[in-house]
Amino acid sequence: MTSEPQKIRWGILGPGTIAKAFAGGVAHSRTGTLVAIGARNPGKSGLAENFPGARILDGYEALLTDPDVDAVYISTPHPSHAEWAIRAAEAGKHVLCEKPMGLTAFEADAMIHAARRAGTFLGEAFMYRLHPQTAKLVDLVRSGAIGEVRMVKSSFGFAMPGFMPEHRLYANDLAGGGILDVGGYPVSMARLIAGAASGKPFAEPDKVAGAAHLGQSGVDEWASALLHFPNGIVAEVSCGISLAQDNVLRVLGTKGRIDVADFWYASGREGGTGEIRIIRSGGEEVVEVREDRWLYAFEVDAAGEAILAGKQEFAWPGMGWADSLGNLRVLDKWRAAIGLEYEIEKPEKRVDTISGRRLRSGGTTIPKREIPGLPRPASCLALGFEDFRTFSSGMILLDAYFEAGGNVFDTAFIYGSGYTETLLGQWLKNRGVREQAVVIGKGAHTPLCYPDVIGKQLTQSLDRLQTDHVDVYFMHRDDPDVPVDEFVDAMDREVRAGRIRGPFGGSNWTRERMDEAIAYAERTGKQKPGALSNNFSLAEMLVPIWPGCVTSSSDDWKAWLTARQMPNFAWSSQGRGFFTGRAGRDQRDNEELVRVWYSEKNFGRRDRAIELANRLGKSPIHVALAYVLAQPFPSVPLIGPRTLDELEDSLQALDIALSPDDIAWLDSGSDQHRRTG
Repeated sequence: MTSEPQKIRWGILGPGTIAKAFAGGVAHSRTGTLVAIGARNPGKSGLAENFPGARILDGYEALLTDPDVDAVYISTPHPSHAEWAIRAAEAGKHVLCEKPMGLTAFEADAMIHAARRAGTFLGEAFMYRLHPQTAKLVDLVRSGAIGEVRMVKSSFGFAMPGFMPEHRLYANDLAGGGILDVGGYPVSMARLIAGAASGKPFAEPDKVAGAAHLGQSGVDEWASALLHFPNGIVAEVSCGISLAQDNVLRVLGTKGRIDVADFWYASGREGGTGEIRIIRSGGEEVVEVREDRWLYAFEVDAAGEAILAGKQEFAWPGMGWADSLGNLRVLDKWRAAIGLEYEIEKPEKRVDTISGRRLRSGGTTIPKREIPGLPRPASCLALGFEDFRTFSSGMILLDAYFEAGGNVFDTAFIYGSGYTETLLGQWLKNRGVREQAVVIGKGAHTPLCYPDVIGKQLTQSLDRLQTDHVDVYFMHRDDPDVPVDEFVDAMDREVRAGRIRGPFGGSNWTRERMDEAIAYAERTGKQKPGALSNNFSLAEMLVPIWPGCVTSSSDDWKAWLTARQMPNFAWSSQGRGFFTGRAGRDQRDNEELVRVWYSEKNFGRRDRAIELANRLGKSPIHVALAYVLAQPFPSVPLIGPRTLDELEDSLQALDIALSPDDIAWLDSGSDQHRRTG
């Protein structure tokens, strides 16, 4: 007697309309069975009828704590996808999340990070991608059925009865509108076809331009975008919730075109025959795809098969993690092009972390140390964050860094034309942690490197930061043509005014100018420069990355920093990729790496970092960061992770304790300093 094959026990989180379609897919799947529904209103009429055989649980948490649920299908409105996917992963549940996976690629990245840590499955529910008709279309494109693909035209739009402010599709706080609700379909298809034409699973556009009509509630009611791909393919995509569109997929090539009507529903929700029309100059050919299985059953089984095989993401042509992230990056650019930021994304509404919890203080993963002149201990790693352009995207990384124990934030007047300071100010106020933070401000960047600029720019910086002082201040560059005493006087005035309440100094200043500035301050009773922010790394910068930059990695510099016990907030502390697979003696495609870091002495250091990393079970970049942390002077590396994975990876360096002998061996390779442990 053979046993029944194992089935995935599904729970549905959020029993709305799309959840009923999914339940039908589970019922007609090979791998799944529906066992429970998590509902915020478990007494709502129709639940038992719409989800026959499933236990109705009181609330979403009850579903996540149910031991008889293996996997959760999330069908709540878009803004809560990230929160509940992260919580589900933390509870050990596999997740299939309705599209879009998150409001932004940043949210999706946080969801993926949680699944990766938990070892659970996470997939985005684009049901059409798992249907055999999709694979057939890709085969036709790859086989050259219409020659070389030049253009893709695709739409998914419908017309609601009218403006309905109470409906989720028009609700700003529920991230309504067409781009997030249905725009992801044509975008994902365009990326799929562009990839197929290049022999890849999918392709990413190098240019995105968008336009839209924003209605009464501020959401996009109809919208279009142009995507240009590196292989020359152009895609025209459109969507809408207030405008019915033809919803035809059209792929145009040099020898004809392919048309598919209502592609998103393939052969039908409950099975049927789909038609792919190939139109050439000699006539029309119809390729039929007969499929009796229910449309939503394909994604149920694809997820189930992945889970049973111990996989964490969909197999192609399902949307794996990189595919989902790429799709959302296009939607992010489309929204940015039309100026659509939902109210729910703004600081006033984003009072919790991405997991829906209040920010936690007291983290100890990143240890703290005393820095002379600072009123509070400073974390041993400082965070730089120039890549974020919205509060909702930047807060994810800021929250995670702070909860790990980080409290030093590196900003500058020039970064992001001021937006980095604005974002940090919003976050500090929103989270109520200004008094726990160490804020670095920088100003007077070339060409505006004059004493009178310091106070003027600091005024603007403090306004952006929503505070009355910075804790550390650096001139961003130096101007040797200006007497150093004028710069010291300007910064000292800000100290006396209470607008700098800790050490000040220079970023990219030479030892000679620092010595001169310190001597002047000591003679005149002014506050003397007490910190630097120069490049410092295991790899020595051979030539400046940018004009006016200064490295402190030479032997003379290290001796000076140690003798002075001068704190250095080190930028490019990991050699800007020199200690990763991007560099190598035979790899010369990256101009900056070759120009700035390539020397036999640096490669020797890299070799030793690789050797030590292999012995420790770490990566060379972890060793490189540990080297900067272990210096015999106060050394605070600036890190610039863009994702939670990158942040967590950097923190692995904190596990490495290097002795003075280790430091000497990594630097010079001297045998008597060889690390043996």
